Amino acid sequence: MKTYHKNPEALSCLSPEQYRVTQQDGTERPFANAYWDNKEPGLYVDVVSGEPLFASFDKYDSGSGWPSFVKPLDAANVIERRDLSHGMVRTEVRSAHGDSHLGHVFPDGPPEAGGLRYCINSASLRFVHYDDLESEGYGAFRQLFAEKGTSP
Repeated sequence: MKTYHKNPEALSCLSPEQYRVTQQDGTERPFANAYWDNKEPGLYVDVVSGEPLFASFDKYDSGSGWPSFVKPLDAANVIERRDLSHGMVRTEVRSAHGDSHLGHVFPDGPPEAGGLRYCINSASLRFVHYDDLESEGYGAFRQLFAEKGTSP
């Protein structure tokens, strides 16, 4: 199994927006980010560590303007922490191995899918299309798409 870590080379290649979001706990603008309306099949991985975080089959349109998921692909790759910033009580979501700020999780997701909404910044993600999973080292995840009946 591949191991993931905060990659200094990947950090040095981040755009200013990606750095602000992932390393300084920023938030990108809604409806003006790369993946809020992406409907292609594939995985969303941490832009810093490459660890797999979310799958397209768990993504839904929450109307928030950010990519929203009902659950992480592997809960071990996502850490939830209490966030008291901006005068609110929220639950922050970070990548476990890359320590990237991803976004927040809220209890207003689809009830039939567990009721959670992982509201994630596109700037913290890199999308790996289903067709590229094998060549990018994520081939083991192709089977999940077949099991969910969502493989192309």
